[in-house]
Amino acid sequence: MLRNRSLLTAWCLLLWTASAAQAQARATDSGGIYSCTDARGRTITADRPIADCLDREQRELGPSGTVRRTIEPTYTAREQAERDERARQTSQQASRMAEERRRERALLMRYPTPETHDRERAQAMVQIDIVVQAAKKRLEELGIERRAIDDELEFYKKDPARAPASLRRKLDDNVHGIAVQNRFITAQDDEKGRVNARFDEERARLKALWAPNAGRSAAKPQ
Repeated sequence: MLRNRSLLTAWCLLLWTASAAQAQARATDSGGIYSCTDARGRTITADRPIADCLDREQRELGPSGTVRRTIEPTYTAREQAERDERARQTSQQASRMAEERRRERALLMRYPTPETHDRERAQAMVQIDIVVQAAKKRLEELGIERRAIDDELEFYKKDPARAPASLRRKLDDNVHGIAVQNRFITAQDDEKGRVNARFDEERARLKALWAPNAGRSAAKPQ
């Protein structure tokens, strides 16, 4: 009788152990436990993705309680479009900032000191002045030509229509040439203003870039 009871106890223990192992295996195969905090601040757990937390992050936990994975919220088409737009704007902003930093590095390499910037500004102004001086010299030449033409036209002062066609063409070309040179000089004056404005803008940006370098230079032992 005692032996039968022992056998029955052993058999029940074996069945319980097998049942527990199967339950654990099912829990493992089912993907574990899902957990989230809903809109009202409640912590919810379930054996499948939680409907009340579709709009927020959920965690899938393993049998030991460790996080297996994080499930992103499910968005409507409009919400997804808004997220994509925000991501696009963030990416563009990051690209602009990276490009700005690249330009600043290039600018600092080109003008490592205020003196290098001043020197290049002066050189740019000299180049424009050279072009303007050439235009002014051409104006002087055209002025000489104009006086010679006027001298020839004196013979036809009483009847300008009798002036030869070649002389009238000379006069037209001279007038046109003077107008061209004057426009060119005006354009160079405008160019000088644009160049100065560019250097002024660079100078303002470079001041902030030079400051840290100046501090490091001052810290170096002489």
